[in-house]
Amino acid sequence: MKRVFSLSNKTFGSQGTITYSWQKALGNYLATTGADHIVRIYDRHGEMKEEISLPGMCTGMGWDRDGDTLAVINDKNGVVTLWDANTMRTSQLDSGLRDQMTFLLWAKAGPYLAIGTFKGNLMIYNHQTSRKVPILGKHTRRITSGSWSNENLLALASDDNTISISNVEGDTIRQISVRANPQNVQFSEMKGDERSQMGENTVSVVIGKKTLFLYNLNDPENPIELAFQQRYGNIISYKWYGDGYIMIGFSHGYFVVISTHMKEIGQELFQARNHKDNLTCIAISTSLNKAASCGDNCIKIHDLSDLKEMFAIINMEDERGLDVLNWSDDGQLLAVSTQKGNLHVYLTRLPMLASAHQTRIAHLTSLLEVTIEDNVQQDQPLTIPIDVEPTFIGIGPFHLACRMNNRAWFYLLGDAGIERLKDREYLGTVNHICLNADYAAVGFEGKVQLHMIEGETAGTTDERETRLFPDSSQDDFRITCHDLTNDFLIYGSDNGGITYFYVEDWNFVNEFRHVVVSWLLIILEKLTLNVFFKSCIQILNILSISTPKRTVALNSHSPLLRSWPEESHGDPSG
Repeated sequence: MKRVFSLSNKTFGSQGTITYSWQKALGNYLATTGADHIVRIYDRHGEMKEEISLPGMCTGMGWDRDGDTLAVINDKNGVVTLWDANTMRTSQLDSGLRDQMTFLLWAKAGPYLAIGTFKGNLMIYNHQTSRKVPILGKHTRRITSGSWSNENLLALASDDNTISISNVEGDTIRQISVRANPQNVQFSEMKGDERSQMGENTVSVVIGKKTLFLYNLNDPENPIELAFQQRYGNIISYKWYGDGYIMIGFSHGYFVVISTHMKEIGQELFQARNHKDNLTCIAISTSLNKAASCGDNCIKIHDLSDLKEMFAIINMEDERGLDVLNWSDDGQLLAVSTQKGNLHVYLTRLPMLASAHQTRIAHLTSLLEVTIEDNVQQDQPLTIPIDVEPTFIGIGPFHLACRMNNRAWFYLLGDAGIERLKDREYLGTVNHICLNADYAAVGFEGKVQLHMIEGETAGTTDERETRLFPDSSQDDFRITCHDLTNDFLIYGSDNGGITYFYVEDWNFVNEFRHVVVSWLLIILEKLTLNVFFKSCIQILNILSISTPKRTVALNSHSPLLRSWPEESHGDPSG
Protein backbone atom coordinates (compact mmCIF):
# COMPACT_ATOMS: atom_id res chain seq x y z
CA MET A 1 0.00 0.00 0.00
CA LYS A 2 1.26 3.43 -0.95
CA ARG A 3 2.38 5.85 1.75
CA VAL A 4 0.66 9.17 1.06
CA PHE A 5 2.66 11.34 3.47
CA SER A 6 4.64 11.26 6.72
CA LEU A 7 5.18 13.76 9.53
CA SER A 8 8.34 13.42 11.61
CA ASN A 9 8.58 14.11 15.33
CA LYS A 10 10.46 17.33 14.51
CA THR A 11 7.11 18.65 13.28
CA PHE A 12 5.67 18.25 16.78
CA GLY A 13 8.61 19.75 18.67
CA SER A 14 10.29 16.67 20.12
CA GLN A 15 10.07 12.91 20.49
CA GLY A 16 7.11 11.48 22.34
CA THR A 17 3.62 10.22 21.66
CA ILE A 18 1.24 12.43 19.69
CA THR A 19 -2.52 12.83 19.50
CA TYR A 20 -4.38 12.90 16.19
CA SER A 21 -7.95 12.69 14.93
CA TRP A 22 -9.52 12.23 11.47
CA GLN A 23 -12.34 14.56 10.48
CA LYS A 24 -15.64 12.69 10.80
CA ALA A 25 -17.71 11.82 7.73
CA LEU A 26 -15.68 13.63 5.06
CA GLY A 27 -12.17 12.71 6.21
CA ASN A 28 -10.68 15.75 4.47
CA TYR A 29 -8.65 16.86 7.48
CA LEU A 30 -6.32 15.27 10.02
CA ALA A 31 -5.80 17.18 13.28
CA THR A 32 -2.54 16.51 15.15
CA THR A 33 -0.78 17.80 18.24
CA GLY A 34 2.33 16.94 20.25
CA ALA A 35 4.70 18.23 22.89
CA ASP A 36 4.93 21.77 21.46
CA HIS A 37 1.30 22.60 22.42
CA ILE A 38 0.34 23.39 18.80
CA VAL A 39 -2.59 21.81 16.97
CA ARG A 40 -1.79 21.39 13.29
CA ILE A 41 -4.52 20.55 10.79
CA TYR A 42 -3.51 18.84 7.54
CA ASP A 43 -5.49 17.95 4.44
CA ARG A 44 -5.59 14.43 2.99
CA HIS A 45 -2.41 15.06 1.03
CA GLY A 46 -0.27 16.21 3.96
CA GLU A 47 -0.47 19.94 3.32
CA MET A 48 -0.85 21.97 6.52
CA LYS A 49 -3.97 24.15 6.53
CA GLU A 50 -4.04 25.60 10.05
CA GLU A 51 -1.97 26.04 13.22
CA ILE A 52 -3.60 26.65 16.60
CA SER A 53 -1.50 27.42 19.69
CA LEU A 54 -2.69 26.05 23.02
CA PRO A 55 -1.77 27.40 26.47
CA GLY A 56 -0.90 23.87 27.64
CA MET A 57 -0.69 20.22 26.66
CA CYS A 58 -3.68 18.87 24.74
CA THR A 59 -5.72 16.49 26.91
CA GLY A 60 -8.43 15.72 24.36
CA MET A 61 -9.58 16.51 20.82
CA GLY A 62 -12.40 15.39 18.56
CA TRP A 63 -14.66 16.24 15.63
CA ASP A 64 -18.42 16.58 15.78
CA ARG A 65 -20.55 13.98 13.96
CA ASP A 66 -20.65 15.95 10.68
CA GLY A 67 -16.97 16.88 10.70
CA ASP A 68 -17.79 20.60 10.81
CA THR A 69 -16.18 21.48 14.15
CA LEU A 70 -12.99 20.36 15.89
CA ALA A 71 -12.90 20.77 19.69
CA VAL A 72 -9.65 20.77 21.70
CA ILE A 73 -9.02 20.98 25.45
CA ASN A 74 -5.78 21.53 27.38
CA ASP A 75 -4.43 21.05 30.88
CA LYS A 76 -3.91 24.75 31.77
CA ASN A 77 -7.34 26.37 31.69
CA GLY A 78 -11.05 25.70 31.22
CA VAL A 79 -11.28 27.09 27.68
CA VAL A 80 -12.37 24.82 24.82
CA THR A 81 -10.86 25.73 21.44
CA LEU A 82 -13.26 25.27 18.51
CA TRP A 83 -12.16 25.25 14.85
CA ASP A 84 -14.76 25.53 12.08
CA ALA A 85 -13.77 23.42 9.05
CA ASN A 86 -16.07 25.40 6.73
CA THR A 87 -14.89 28.91 7.58
CA MET A 88 -11.44 27.81 8.86
CA ARG A 89 -11.89 30.13 11.83
CA THR A 90 -11.07 29.50 15.49
CA SER A 91 -13.27 30.42 18.45
CA GLN A 92 -13.12 29.79 22.18
CA LEU A 93 -15.71 28.43 24.59
CA ASP A 94 -15.45 29.01 28.33
CA SER A 95 -16.50 25.71 29.88
CA GLY A 96 -16.92 27.21 33.33
CA LEU A 97 -14.97 24.28 34.76
CA ARG A 98 -12.24 25.33 37.20
CA ASP A 99 -10.24 22.10 37.49
CA GLN A 100 -8.18 20.43 34.77
CA MET A 101 -10.13 19.06 31.81
CA THR A 102 -9.24 15.42 31.05
CA PHE A 103 -11.92 14.12 28.70
CA LEU A 104 -13.77 15.35 25.58
CA LEU A 105 -16.28 13.61 23.32
CA TRP A 106 -18.90 14.68 20.76
CA ALA A 107 -22.21 12.83 20.57
CA LYS A 108 -22.86 10.42 17.69
CA ALA A 109 -26.45 11.53 17.11
CA GLY A 110 -26.74 15.12 18.29
CA PRO A 111 -24.93 18.47 18.68
CA TYR A 112 -23.72 17.62 22.20
CA LEU A 113 -20.17 17.89 23.53
CA ALA A 114 -19.24 16.23 26.84
CA ILE A 115 -16.23 17.47 28.83
CA GLY A 116 -14.96 15.75 31.98
CA THR A 117 -12.42 16.92 34.54
CA PHE A 118 -9.71 15.67 36.88
CA LYS A 119 -12.03 15.96 39.92
CA GLY A 120 -14.93 14.15 38.25
CA ASN A 121 -17.01 17.15 37.18
CA LEU A 122 -18.90 17.17 33.88
CA MET A 123 -20.18 19.76 31.42
CA ILE A 124 -22.52 18.99 28.50
CA TYR A 125 -22.56 21.67 25.80
CA ASN A 126 -25.19 21.97 23.07
CA HIS A 127 -23.31 23.41 20.10
CA GLN A 128 -26.54 24.22 18.28
CA THR A 129 -28.10 26.31 21.06
CA SER A 130 -24.87 27.22 22.95
CA ARG A 131 -26.47 25.92 26.15
CA LYS A 132 -24.08 24.61 28.83
CA VAL A 133 -25.18 22.14 31.50
CA PRO A 134 -22.62 21.81 34.33
CA ILE A 135 -22.85 18.73 36.54
CA LEU A 136 -20.61 18.93 39.60
CA GLY A 137 -19.61 15.71 41.33
CA LYS A 138 -20.64 13.31 38.59
CA HIS A 139 -17.64 11.28 39.78
CA THR A 140 -15.30 11.74 42.75
CA ARG A 141 -12.09 11.31 40.75
CA ARG A 142 -10.75 11.83 37.23
CA ILE A 143 -13.03 11.03 34.29
CA THR A 144 -10.88 8.95 31.93
CA SER A 145 -13.09 7.76 29.06
CA GLY A 146 -16.64 7.74 27.79
CA SER A 147 -19.03 6.93 24.99
CA TRP A 148 -22.28 8.33 23.59
CA SER A 149 -25.05 6.03 22.39
CA ASN A 150 -27.17 6.67 19.32
CA GLU A 151 -29.98 7.48 21.75
CA ASN A 152 -27.84 10.27 23.33
CA LEU A 153 -27.03 8.43 26.53
CA LEU A 154 -23.56 9.15 27.93
CA ALA A 155 -21.48 6.47 29.67
CA LEU A 156 -18.42 7.63 31.62
CA ALA A 157 -15.59 5.75 33.36
CA SER A 158 -13.63 7.21 36.25
CA ASP A 159 -10.63 6.51 38.45
CA ASP A 160 -13.11 6.14 41.33
CA ASN A 161 -13.86 2.66 39.91
CA THR A 162 -17.39 3.54 38.84
CA ILE A 163 -19.24 3.80 35.55
CA SER A 164 -22.07 6.30 35.18
CA ILE A 165 -24.81 6.42 32.53
CA SER A 166 -26.52 9.81 32.06
CA ASN A 167 -28.92 11.57 29.71
CA VAL A 168 -28.21 14.83 27.85
CA GLU A 169 -29.41 16.83 30.85
CA GLY A 170 -26.73 15.19 32.98
CA ASP A 171 -29.20 13.18 35.08
CA THR A 172 -27.70 9.89 36.27
CA ILE A 173 -29.67 6.88 35.03
CA ARG A 174 -27.29 4.16 36.25
CA GLN A 175 -24.21 4.05 38.48
CA ILE A 176 -22.16 0.84 38.45
CA SER A 177 -19.25 0.04 40.75
CA VAL A 178 -16.48 -2.21 39.45
CA ARG A 179 -13.59 -3.90 41.22
CA ALA A 180 -10.72 -2.24 39.33
CA ASN A 181 -9.88 0.74 37.17
CA PRO A 182 -12.37 0.98 34.22
CA GLN A 183 -11.06 2.05 30.79
CA ASN A 184 -12.19 2.33 27.19
CA VAL A 185 -15.97 2.64 27.57
CA GLN A 186 -18.07 1.88 24.49
CA PHE A 187 -21.79 1.73 23.67
CA SER A 188 -23.15 -0.93 21.33
CA GLU A 189 -25.83 -3.58 20.97
CA MET A 190 -25.51 -7.13 22.24
CA LYS A 191 -26.41 -9.80 19.72
CA GLY A 192 -29.80 -11.36 20.46
CA ASP A 193 -32.61 -13.37 18.93
CA GLU A 194 -34.63 -10.15 18.58
CA ARG A 195 -33.46 -6.62 17.84
CA SER A 196 -33.47 -4.41 20.94
CA GLN A 197 -36.07 -1.63 20.86
CA MET A 198 -33.66 0.80 22.54
CA GLY A 199 -30.90 0.27 19.97
CA GLU A 200 -27.48 0.42 21.61
CA ASN A 201 -28.38 -1.35 24.84
CA THR A 202 -24.96 -2.41 26.15
CA VAL A 203 -22.07 -0.60 27.83
CA SER A 204 -18.73 -2.36 27.54
CA VAL A 205 -15.61 -1.44 29.50
CA VAL A 206 -12.17 -2.91 30.17
CA ILE A 207 -11.61 -3.63 33.87
CA GLY A 208 -8.05 -3.54 35.20
CA LYS A 209 -6.69 -4.24 31.67
CA LYS A 210 -7.63 -7.92 32.17
CA THR A 211 -11.37 -8.44 31.72
CA LEU A 212 -14.16 -7.11 29.53
CA PHE A 213 -17.28 -6.00 31.42
CA LEU A 214 -20.65 -6.02 29.59
CA TYR A 215 -23.57 -4.15 31.16
CA ASN A 216 -26.91 -4.64 29.39
CA LEU A 217 -29.38 -1.86 30.19
CA ASN A 218 -32.24 -4.29 29.53
CA ASP A 219 -30.83 -6.71 32.13
CA PRO A 220 -29.02 -4.53 34.71
CA GLU A 221 -29.02 -7.22 37.41
CA ASN A 222 -26.91 -9.63 35.37
CA PRO A 223 -23.76 -7.97 34.04
CA ILE A 224 -21.20 -10.18 32.32
CA GLU A 225 -17.45 -10.08 32.93
CA LEU A 226 -15.27 -11.98 30.45
CA ALA A 227 -11.75 -13.12 31.34
CA PHE A 228 -9.16 -14.31 28.84
CA GLN A 229 -6.11 -16.53 28.80
CA GLN A 230 -3.14 -15.10 30.68
CA ARG A 231 -0.78 -15.78 27.78
CA TYR A 232 -2.61 -13.11 25.76
CA GLY A 233 -1.37 -10.36 28.08
CA ASN A 234 -3.29 -7.16 28.87
CA ILE A 235 -6.24 -5.90 26.86
CA ILE A 236 -4.91 -3.04 24.74
CA SER A 237 -7.84 -2.21 22.49
CA TYR A 238 -11.20 -3.58 21.37
CA LYS A 239 -13.85 -2.75 18.74
CA TRP A 240 -17.47 -3.76 18.21
CA TYR A 241 -18.48 -4.66 14.67
CA GLY A 242 -21.12 -6.53 12.69
CA ASP A 243 -24.02 -8.17 14.50
CA GLY A 244 -22.75 -8.02 18.06
CA TYR A 245 -19.15 -9.16 17.53
CA ILE A 246 -16.15 -7.77 19.43
CA MET A 247 -12.53 -7.85 18.28
CA ILE A 248 -10.01 -7.58 21.12
CA GLY A 249 -6.28 -6.85 20.84
CA PHE A 250 -3.85 -8.02 23.52
CA SER A 251 -0.39 -6.78 24.48
CA HIS A 252 1.40 -10.04 23.61
CA GLY A 253 0.40 -9.78 19.95
CA TYR A 254 -2.88 -11.74 19.95
CA PHE A 255 -6.22 -10.62 18.71
CA VAL A 256 -9.43 -12.48 19.46
CA VAL A 257 -13.02 -12.28 18.18
CA ILE A 258 -15.98 -13.08 20.43
CA SER A 259 -19.75 -12.94 20.03
CA THR A 260 -22.14 -11.30 22.50
CA HIS A 261 -24.99 -13.67 21.68
CA MET A 262 -25.91 -15.46 24.91
CA LYS A 263 -25.60 -18.86 23.23
CA GLU A 264 -22.03 -18.04 22.17
CA ILE A 265 -20.86 -15.85 25.03
CA GLY A 266 -17.53 -16.93 26.44
CA GLN A 267 -16.43 -18.65 23.23
CA GLU A 268 -13.59 -17.45 21.04
CA LEU A 269 -14.76 -17.44 17.43
CA PHE A 270 -11.32 -16.52 16.10
CA GLN A 271 -7.83 -16.17 17.54
CA ALA A 272 -4.51 -15.28 15.93
CA ARG A 273 -1.12 -14.02 16.99
CA ASN A 274 -0.56 -11.20 14.55
CA HIS A 275 2.59 -9.80 16.15
CA LYS A 276 5.54 -11.56 17.72
CA ASP A 277 6.51 -9.10 20.47
CA ASN A 278 3.59 -6.75 21.08
CA LEU A 279 0.34 -5.35 19.75
CA THR A 280 -0.40 -1.68 20.39
CA CYS A 281 -3.72 -0.98 18.65
CA ILE A 282 -6.49 -2.37 16.46
CA ALA A 283 -8.82 -0.52 14.08
CA ILE A 284 -11.89 -1.49 12.04
CA SER A 285 -13.24 0.15 8.89
CA THR A 286 -16.89 -0.73 8.31
CA SER A 287 -16.85 0.94 4.88
CA LEU A 288 -13.95 -1.28 3.79
CA ASN A 289 -15.06 -4.31 5.85
CA LYS A 290 -11.47 -4.59 7.03
CA ALA A 291 -9.70 -4.88 10.38
CA ALA A 292 -6.11 -3.82 11.09
CA SER A 293 -3.68 -4.36 13.95
CA CYS A 294 -0.31 -2.74 14.53
CA GLY A 295 2.65 -3.91 16.55
CA ASP A 296 6.38 -4.56 16.31
CA ASN A 297 7.11 -2.64 13.09
CA CYS A 298 4.21 -3.69 10.86
CA ILE A 299 0.49 -3.31 10.21
CA LYS A 300 -1.57 -6.38 9.30
CA ILE A 301 -4.94 -6.04 7.61
CA HIS A 302 -7.67 -8.73 7.55
CA ASP A 303 -10.96 -9.00 5.70
CA LEU A 304 -13.80 -9.15 8.23
CA SER A 305 -15.66 -11.66 6.08
CA ASP A 306 -12.73 -14.10 6.35
CA LEU A 307 -10.32 -13.25 9.15
CA LYS A 308 -8.10 -16.23 8.41
CA GLU A 309 -6.97 -14.61 5.15
CA MET A 310 -4.39 -11.83 5.41
CA PHE A 311 -5.47 -9.01 3.09
CA ALA A 312 -2.27 -6.93 3.31
CA ILE A 313 0.87 -6.37 5.39
CA ILE A 314 2.55 -2.97 5.68
CA ASN A 315 6.14 -3.34 6.85
CA MET A 316 7.70 -0.22 8.33
CA GLU A 317 11.41 -0.97 8.36
CA ASP A 318 12.26 2.58 9.41
CA GLU A 319 10.14 2.41 12.59
CA ARG A 320 10.17 0.63 15.92
CA GLY A 321 7.35 0.93 18.42
CA LEU A 322 4.07 1.72 16.66
CA ASP A 323 1.38 3.40 18.73
CA VAL A 324 -2.16 4.31 17.54
CA LEU A 325 -3.95 3.18 14.37
CA ASN A 326 -6.98 4.94 12.86
CA TRP A 327 -8.91 4.81 9.58
CA SER A 328 -10.71 7.75 7.98
CA ASP A 329 -14.47 7.16 7.87
CA ASP A 330 -14.45 6.47 4.12
CA GLY A 331 -11.73 3.82 4.55
CA GLN A 332 -9.43 5.45 2.01
CA LEU A 333 -6.68 6.48 4.42
CA LEU A 334 -5.07 4.67 7.35
CA ALA A 335 -2.95 6.65 9.82
CA VAL A 336 -0.50 5.19 12.32
CA SER A 337 1.51 7.09 14.94
CA THR A 338 4.69 5.87 16.60
CA GLN A 339 5.97 6.07 20.14
CA LYS A 340 8.75 8.37 18.91
CA GLY A 341 6.18 10.87 17.65
CA ASN A 342 6.16 10.17 13.91
CA LEU A 343 2.96 9.89 11.90
CA HIS A 344 2.45 7.98 8.64
CA VAL A 345 -0.64 7.94 6.39
CA TYR A 346 -1.28 5.10 3.90
CA LEU A 347 -3.69 4.79 1.02
CA THR A 348 -5.89 1.73 1.57
CA ARG A 349 -8.60 2.30 -1.04
CA LEU A 350 -8.88 4.32 -4.23
CA PRO A 351 -12.12 5.29 -5.98
CA MET A 352 -12.53 3.27 -9.20
CA LEU A 353 -12.15 6.15 -11.65
CA ALA A 354 -11.27 5.43 -15.27
CA SER A 355 -11.94 6.62 -18.80
CA ALA A 356 -11.05 5.19 -22.21
CA HIS A 357 -10.40 6.57 -25.68
CA GLN A 358 -9.73 4.07 -28.45
CA THR A 359 -6.96 1.82 -27.01
CA ARG A 360 -5.86 4.18 -24.22
CA ILE A 361 -7.13 3.94 -20.66
CA ALA A 362 -6.73 6.67 -18.02
CA HIS A 363 -7.22 5.59 -14.42
CA LEU A 364 -6.62 7.00 -10.95
CA THR A 365 -3.49 5.49 -9.35
CA SER A 366 -3.18 7.77 -6.31
CA LEU A 367 -5.18 10.58 -4.76
CA LEU A 368 -3.40 13.15 -6.95
CA GLU A 369 -2.18 10.96 -9.79
CA VAL A 370 -3.65 9.64 -13.05
CA THR A 371 -1.89 7.04 -15.19
CA ILE A 372 -2.56 6.57 -18.92
CA GLU A 373 -1.81 3.16 -20.42
CA ASP A 374 -2.11 1.62 -23.87
CA ASN A 375 -1.80 -2.17 -23.69
CA VAL A 376 -2.42 -2.55 -27.43
CA GLN A 377 0.29 -0.17 -28.64
CA GLN A 378 2.49 -1.18 -25.68
CA ASP A 379 3.41 2.45 -25.00
CA GLN A 380 5.21 3.40 -21.80
CA PRO A 381 2.62 4.27 -19.11
CA LEU A 382 2.25 8.03 -18.64
CA THR A 383 1.86 9.27 -15.06
CA ILE A 384 0.23 12.69 -14.63
CA PRO A 385 0.28 14.62 -11.34
CA ILE A 386 -3.05 16.45 -11.00
CA ASP A 387 -4.15 19.43 -8.94
CA VAL A 388 -7.18 18.03 -7.13
CA GLU A 389 -8.53 14.73 -5.90
CA PRO A 390 -11.07 14.05 -8.69
CA THR A 391 -14.48 12.43 -8.58
CA PHE A 392 -14.53 11.88 -12.36
CA ILE A 393 -11.96 11.75 -15.16
CA GLY A 394 -12.29 11.84 -18.94
CA ILE A 395 -9.77 11.30 -21.75
CA GLY A 396 -9.81 12.33 -25.40
CA PRO A 397 -7.35 12.15 -28.29
CA PHE A 398 -5.10 14.90 -26.88
CA HIS A 399 -6.50 15.91 -23.48
CA LEU A 400 -7.28 14.71 -19.97
CA ALA A 401 -10.07 16.20 -17.86
CA CYS A 402 -10.49 15.84 -14.08
CA ARG A 403 -13.50 17.15 -12.27
CA MET A 404 -14.52 17.84 -8.70
CA ASN A 405 -17.91 19.31 -7.78
CA ASN A 406 -18.69 22.05 -10.34
CA ARG A 407 -15.14 22.50 -11.69
CA ALA A 408 -13.01 20.66 -14.22
CA TRP A 409 -9.26 20.82 -14.85
CA PHE A 410 -7.90 20.19 -18.36
CA TYR A 411 -4.44 18.89 -19.30
CA LEU A 412 -2.79 18.74 -22.74
CA LEU A 413 -1.13 15.41 -23.52
CA GLY A 414 1.49 16.79 -25.89
CA ASP A 415 4.66 15.33 -27.36
CA ALA A 416 6.70 17.75 -25.25
CA GLY A 417 5.05 16.55 -22.04
CA ILE A 418 2.04 17.33 -19.89
CA GLU A 419 0.74 20.88 -19.82
CA ARG A 420 -2.02 22.08 -17.55
CA LEU A 421 -4.30 24.26 -19.65
CA LYS A 422 -6.91 25.75 -17.36
CA ASP A 423 -9.76 24.97 -15.02
CA ARG A 424 -13.36 25.88 -15.68
CA GLU A 425 -16.46 26.32 -13.52
CA TYR A 426 -19.93 25.16 -14.52
CA LEU A 427 -23.45 26.00 -13.40
CA GLY A 428 -23.90 22.77 -11.42
CA THR A 429 -22.16 19.65 -10.14
CA VAL A 430 -20.52 17.88 -13.07
CA ASN A 431 -21.51 14.23 -13.56
CA HIS A 432 -20.00 13.35 -16.96
CA ILE A 433 -17.32 14.66 -19.34
CA CYS A 434 -16.68 13.61 -22.94
CA LEU A 435 -13.80 14.88 -25.08
CA ASN A 436 -12.88 14.96 -28.73
CA ALA A 437 -9.87 16.65 -30.33
CA ASP A 438 -11.21 20.18 -29.86
CA TYR A 439 -14.33 20.16 -27.68
CA ALA A 440 -15.50 19.03 -24.26
CA ALA A 441 -19.12 18.08 -23.57
CA VAL A 442 -19.80 18.49 -19.85
CA GLY A 443 -23.01 17.21 -18.24
CA PHE A 444 -24.49 18.72 -15.08
CA GLU A 445 -27.97 18.82 -13.52
CA GLY A 446 -29.89 17.86 -16.67
CA LYS A 447 -27.86 20.06 -19.02
CA VAL A 448 -24.80 19.71 -21.28
CA GLN A 449 -22.33 22.46 -22.03
CA LEU A 450 -20.30 22.02 -25.22
CA HIS A 451 -17.20 24.21 -25.29
CA MET A 452 -13.74 24.36 -26.82
CA ILE A 453 -11.00 22.92 -24.63
CA GLU A 454 -8.22 25.30 -25.59
CA GLY A 455 -10.27 28.41 -26.33
CA GLU A 456 -9.69 30.19 -29.59
CA THR A 457 -8.90 28.05 -32.63
CA ALA A 458 -8.32 29.23 -36.18
CA GLY A 459 -11.52 29.35 -38.21
CA THR A 460 -13.91 29.48 -35.24
CA THR A 461 -16.19 32.32 -34.19
CA ASP A 462 -17.24 33.40 -30.70
CA GLU A 463 -20.64 31.70 -31.02
CA ARG A 464 -18.88 28.38 -31.69
CA GLU A 465 -16.77 28.63 -28.53
CA THR A 466 -19.53 27.26 -26.32
CA ARG A 467 -23.21 26.27 -26.30
CA LEU A 468 -25.59 25.11 -23.56
CA PHE A 469 -28.14 22.32 -24.18
CA PRO A 470 -31.07 22.56 -23.88
CA ASP A 471 -31.29 26.30 -24.55
CA SER A 472 -33.98 28.64 -23.26
CA SER A 473 -36.38 27.60 -26.03
CA GLN A 474 -36.07 23.91 -25.13
CA ASP A 475 -36.23 23.92 -21.33
CA ASP A 476 -39.11 21.41 -21.13
CA PHE A 477 -36.81 18.38 -20.78
CA ARG A 478 -33.68 17.23 -18.95
CA ILE A 479 -30.68 15.59 -20.60
CA THR A 480 -30.11 12.17 -19.05
CA CYS A 481 -27.00 11.04 -20.98
CA HIS A 482 -24.64 12.21 -23.68
CA ASP A 483 -21.56 11.28 -25.72
CA LEU A 484 -19.24 13.04 -28.14
CA THR A 485 -17.66 11.90 -31.44
CA ASN A 486 -15.37 13.83 -33.76
CA ASP A 487 -18.45 15.12 -35.58
CA PHE A 488 -21.48 14.85 -33.30
CA LEU A 489 -22.69 15.68 -29.84
CA ILE A 490 -25.41 13.11 -29.12
CA TYR A 491 -27.67 13.31 -26.09
CA GLY A 492 -30.71 11.51 -24.73
CA SER A 493 -33.43 13.18 -22.70
CA ASP A 494 -36.17 12.32 -20.24
CA ASN A 495 -38.84 12.79 -22.93
CA GLY A 496 -37.46 9.83 -24.89
CA GLY A 497 -35.57 11.88 -27.46
CA ILE A 498 -32.11 11.16 -28.89
CA THR A 499 -30.70 14.30 -30.52
CA TYR A 500 -27.70 14.78 -32.82
CA PHE A 501 -25.86 18.08 -32.95
CA TYR A 502 -23.41 18.43 -35.85
CA VAL A 503 -20.38 20.31 -34.49
CA GLU A 504 -18.98 21.41 -37.88
CA ASP A 505 -22.23 23.10 -38.93
CA TRP A 506 -23.05 24.06 -35.33
CA ASN A 507 -26.59 22.86 -35.83
CA PHE A 508 -29.00 20.01 -35.08
CA VAL A 509 -29.30 17.34 -37.77
CA ASN A 510 -31.42 14.50 -36.37
CA GLU A 511 -33.81 13.70 -33.56
CA PHE A 512 -35.11 10.22 -32.73
CA ARG A 513 -38.13 9.67 -30.50
CA HIS A 514 -38.67 6.78 -28.09
CA VAL A 515 -41.43 6.20 -25.56
CA VAL A 516 -38.93 5.30 -22.82
CA VAL A 517 -36.28 7.51 -21.22
CA SER A 518 -32.71 6.75 -22.36
CA TRP A 519 -30.13 6.63 -19.61
CA LEU A 520 -26.82 5.69 -21.24
CA LEU A 521 -25.15 6.32 -24.59
CA ILE A 522 -22.02 4.48 -25.74
CA ILE A 523 -20.25 5.19 -29.03
CA LEU A 524 -18.61 2.10 -30.52
CA GLU A 525 -15.86 2.57 -33.13
CA LYS A 526 -17.60 5.78 -34.30
CA LEU A 527 -20.01 3.62 -36.34
CA THR A 528 -22.76 2.61 -33.96
CA LEU A 529 -24.49 4.11 -30.97
CA ASN A 530 -25.64 1.88 -28.13
CA VAL A 531 -28.69 3.36 -26.43
CA PHE A 532 -29.64 1.86 -23.08
CA PHE A 533 -33.28 2.27 -22.12
CA LYS A 534 -34.89 0.90 -19.00
CA SER A 535 -36.72 -1.61 -21.17
CA CYS A 536 -34.20 -2.60 -23.85
CA ILE A 537 -30.86 -1.99 -25.52
CA GLN A 538 -31.01 -0.40 -28.98
CA ILE A 539 -28.23 0.15 -31.52
CA LEU A 540 -28.36 2.91 -34.13
CA ASN A 541 -26.11 3.15 -37.17
CA ILE A 542 -24.38 6.52 -36.95
CA LEU A 543 -23.35 6.36 -40.61
CA SER A 544 -27.02 6.46 -41.60
CA ILE A 545 -27.92 9.73 -39.87
CA SER A 546 -25.82 12.35 -41.66
CA THR A 547 -28.89 13.94 -43.21
CA PRO A 548 -30.63 17.31 -42.83
CA LYS A 549 -32.50 17.71 -39.60
CA ARG A 550 -35.50 15.48 -39.23
CA THR A 551 -37.44 13.69 -36.51
CA VAL A 552 -37.74 9.91 -36.74
CA ALA A 553 -40.28 7.94 -34.69
CA LEU A 554 -38.53 4.68 -33.88
CA ASN A 555 -40.39 1.40 -34.27
CA SER A 556 -39.39 -2.25 -34.47
CA HIS A 557 -39.31 -2.16 -38.30
CA SER A 558 -36.87 0.75 -38.60
CA PRO A 559 -33.79 -0.21 -40.72
CA LEU A 560 -31.66 2.01 -38.44
CA LEU A 561 -32.62 0.14 -35.31
CA ARG A 562 -32.08 -3.16 -33.60
CA SER A 563 -33.35 -3.96 -30.10
CA TRP A 564 -32.74 -6.52 -27.36
CA PRO A 565 -34.86 -8.22 -26.17
CA GLU A 566 -36.40 -8.43 -29.65
CA GLU A 567 -39.81 -9.83 -28.73
CA SER A 568 -40.54 -8.11 -25.43
CA HIS A 569 -39.22 -5.09 -23.61
CA GLY A 570 -38.35 -6.77 -20.35
CA ASP A 571 -35.51 -6.11 -17.97
CA PRO A 572 -32.24 -6.28 -20.01
CA SER A 573 -30.50 -7.79 -17.02
CA GLY A 574 -32.71 -10.85 -17.49
